[in-house]
Amino acid sequence: MMVMTGMMARVAVACRRGSSARRALSSLVHIKVDKRDNRVALVTLNRPKQLNALCDALISELNGELRALDVDPAVKAIVLTGSERAFAAGADIKEMSSRDSYVEVSTGRMLAHWDEITRIRKPIIAAVNGFALGGGCELAMMCDIIIAGDSAEFGQPEIRLGTIPGCGGTQRLIRAIGKSKAMEMILTGDRMSADDAERAGLVSRVVPAEQVVDTAIEIAAKIASYSSPVVCLAKQAVNAAYEVNLHSGIEYEKSLFYSTWSTKDRRSAMKAFIDKTPPKFEDA
Repeated sequence: MMVMTGMMARVAVACRRGSSARRALSSLVHIKVDKRDNRVALVTLNRPKQLNALCDALISELNGELRALDVDPAVKAIVLTGSERAFAAGADIKEMSSRDSYVEVSTGRMLAHWDEITRIRKPIIAAVNGFALGGGCELAMMCDIIIAGDSAEFGQPEIRLGTIPGCGGTQRLIRAIGKSKAMEMILTGDRMSADDAERAGLVSRVVPAEQVVDTAIEIAAKIASYSSPVVCLAKQAVNAAYEVNLHSGIEYEKSLFYSTWSTKDRRSAMKAFIDKTPPKFEDA
């Protein structure tokens, strides 16, 4: 129990502490960050002329800002979005094709830093309008929840470029929608509509395009109203289901469940429930 208490303390620190190295938002080129009063941060991909094609510079900015938000006590949940035309239409093919050989891409570990979003502890909601193709679809799948506009399209069209998904598409898509559907999308390069994506389980819900960001922020704000350390633990437990068998996952869940007994938020929320009063979470 002492081990789990220590784990709980580390999670709480990671979710609450501020960052002394926070970069100035004015220095950002490829993304925008807007921290709201409801403790939600809205991060917007900002390469409109390229339909938010993902390049190394954009990913580096995104990684840096997400790391900063992850330790910012003023932020408890994050919404990631693009434009009305495109969440992200894929990777920047001009930049990618400038690498000439297997040796160059393998020794240089191309795309190795593109999945850093999966190591962010706080919940991230993707608000997807328009194209989410290739790397854009992979980026959306790295988020914890996907809210799609009714005109959104998802796909892994890398086969049309003589290559395959390289940032988790073959692994995450099958876990979201099953082998047969994932295999068809990856081998044909065909796209999936927002409605089909919802039916297949790729997205949480579909809303009118003009409501996507507001809906995602509303969900994020609800999550942000709860205990941040406990939200982090819940996310951790759910994500573990992708990596371990059922027995190991249940044991891991139980250990995290027990660790919430070390929190003030658990004690006060249960007391509030018994007393029939609203809970007050202090992230402690």
